Amino acid sequence: MVNPYALPAVLAVTAVTVVIGAYGLRLARSTSDLLVASRTVSPRWNAAAISGEYLSAASFLGVAGLVLKEGVDMLWYPVGFAAGYLALLLFVAAPLRRSGAFTLPDFCELRLGSTRMRKLSAVFVIFIGWLYLVPQFQGAGLTLQTVMGWPYYVGSLLVAAVVTGNVALGGMRSITFVQAFQYWLKLTALAVPVIFLLLHWQAQGRPEVTPPTGNTFLATTTVHFDAPAVLTVTTPTTVTVAPSSTPRLLQPGKHTFAAGSDVTFPAGATVPQVSGTPDATGWLHPGTVPGGLFATYSLIFATFLGTMGLPHVLVRFYTNPDGAAARRTTLVVLGLVGLFYLFPTLYGVLGRVYAPALMLTGDTDAVVLVLPGLALGHGLAGQLLGALVAAGGFAAFLSSSSGLLTSVAGVFSTDVLGRGSVVDFRRGALIGGLVPFILSLTVAALDVSMVVGLAFAVAASSFCPLLVLGIWWRGLTDVGAMAGILVGGGGAAVAVLLTFLGYTGDGLLATLLHYPGAWTVPLAFTVMVGVSLATRRRVPSTVGLTMLRLHAPEALRPRAL
Repeated sequence: MVNPYALPAVLAVTAVTVVIGAYGLRLARSTSDLLVASRTVSPRWNAAAISGEYLSAASFLGVAGLVLKEGVDMLWYPVGFAAGYLALLLFVAAPLRRSGAFTLPDFCELRLGSTRMRKLSAVFVIFIGWLYLVPQFQGAGLTLQTVMGWPYYVGSLLVAAVVTGNVALGGMRSITFVQAFQYWLKLTALAVPVIFLLLHWQAQGRPEVTPPTGNTFLATTTVHFDAPAVLTVTTPTTVTVAPSSTPRLLQPGKHTFAAGSDVTFPAGATVPQVSGTPDATGWLHPGTVPGGLFATYSLIFATFLGTMGLPHVLVRFYTNPDGAAARRTTLVVLGLVGLFYLFPTLYGVLGRVYAPALMLTGDTDAVVLVLPGLALGHGLAGQLLGALVAAGGFAAFLSSSSGLLTSVAGVFSTDVLGRGSVVDFRRGALIGGLVPFILSLTVAALDVSMVVGLAFAVAASSFCPLLVLGIWWRGLTDVGAMAGILVGGGGAAVAVLLTFLGYTGDGLLATLLHYPGAWTVPLAFTVMVGVSLATRRRVPSTVGLTMLRLHAPEALRPRAL
């Protein structure tokens, strides 16, 4: 059912984004304004802006969808996403700000004195940025498709156009105000509906999330299968399959339904298990995800360490006035992000009660969008809360896309198109927005959080070891850094590309491709250290001065730094 209030809510968010961006445009007069807001952003503003851009489609839609589909194992996603800022706080935030760099390639050249290393890092910044932009456009397409029934590409095109325009014209100055506003909008859009949902669940006598025999349909439910599906029925179930109205008894066992089938299940029927998903009765027990403990550790590696390597997050610390402000910013972000992640988990849990049909169709990423209507009905309350969620979802896509595109455009302008002029930055924004939009149209079937998890794995296997070793170990060389990034980051990138191309593999190979972090991150660290020790003569002669610059508080550093 189309929600009549959803489109006005989405358009209102888009309009406010454009207006705030236009205000920021008035303040953007130089390349420094475009790239780092002239390093004048206060910790509170910066923390809200970082939280706004970090809480992406994976946070707003994907986490709830994965909890609904896979169970408690997927709680490692929000835990890792939030805890990653603790590692950033301890090891990276202040030294990175003190480096004085504008972009990650700037830092690489400053620390290692290598133009080749700079070029390689630029390639990875663009790759990670594009990879992370794809699920933002995916989420936008899914949102308008779900709440308005529009073609998938419309939402993707709308976000791509608005974000590219904002970034190209206003840069970091513009999106700082936009993202700070959008964090609070996203938090409100999730918190208010879930309060009503919990009250409704309480009033209904708190229906069980996972009964011993599996989830049940609370009401008569029609499920449309866009693709062929194999369902495992555990108890005799009478259904009707359109266009026929004749009841059909499904005995316990496997049953295949063709693409385009409309199957109606009666109230009280046990929800069948879809081939390839965990057993519904084991939803609350860890270890049900294919890949087992290896996949879990890989997920932890990718999410906890990947935050340190995300270009759009790192560029934010360049906007702080000094290293101390960067640390304060990170501490506030930990609180804001941790608060936010309480809510998607609740949507995933309540989805087991009110939206079990999503587990059959595979549309679990839509649970946040449809849950208010399914639980509260399609009256005024359900429609208004659904519109609020849709608006928050669009805010998530717009804010995350803005930060990502800014980091990509900055690298394009300084390392690909020219020397960092305003014109180069704007050209970089146009190119940087077009490519992921096209990619988003080809990978619509992939889980949003799965794509983001792969982006985190690449970041954790490339820039995380580079930053940790580059900041804390004098012995890192340019050859060692390049080797580590090519082997570790390149291995994760290959796994991503194979997944995008539809190659999944079997058994252990499938686990290694879907969850590469557990082998690519240690490999990157090992290769960087080993090759650096073998090429220790290439340690820059200025390493002592550079380390002083990174670690000495601003008040104690020589004026020359």
